[in-house]
Amino acid sequence: MSGKYLLAVFLALQVSMSLCQFDVPAPDQELVDKYEAMKGVFYKRLLTAYGKLQAAMGPVVESLGEGRSQAAKDYVEDMQTKPQFQAVVKVATGLAGEAAPLVDKARSAGLGIYGKYLRPHVGTYLDDVITQAKVYLDTYLPAE
Repeated sequence: MSGKYLLAVFLALQVSMSLCQFDVPAPDQELVDKYEAMKGVFYKRLLTAYGKLQAAMGPVVESLGEGRSQAAKDYVEDMQTKPQFQAVVKVATGLAGEAAPLVDKARSAGLGIYGKYLRPHVGTYLDDVITQAKVYLDTYLPAE
C-alpha cells in the first residue's frame, strides 16, 4: 500500500515541477569541453583498472582447473539461449536507447546549473581538489 502512496507523491511532484517552468541556464562551452575531457580520462582509467584486474586474475582463473571453467562457460551459454534472458536484454537495450537523450538533457541542465550558481563559489576549490587527486590517480591508476 505504501508503494501506491509513493507513486502518487512522485507523480504529483512531477506534475508540479512541470508546471513551474524553471528556466535552466545553458552550460558554457568551456565547461562542457572540460567535462568531456575529464569523462574521457575517467573511462580510460576504468579500462586500465579492468586490464590490471584481468591480468591479476588470469593465473587464478587458470589454476581453478578446466572442469570448473568449462562448467561456468556452459552455464553462461545455457543462460544466453533462454528466452527470458533474451527478453531482459532487449528491454535493457531499449531502455538504454530511450534514456540516452534524457541523460544528455539532465547532464546539460546539471552543468548549466553548476556553471551559473555553484561555479563562482566552489569552482576554484573543486579545480584544486581535482588537480591534487590527479597526481595520485596518475601514480596508481594511469589513464594509459
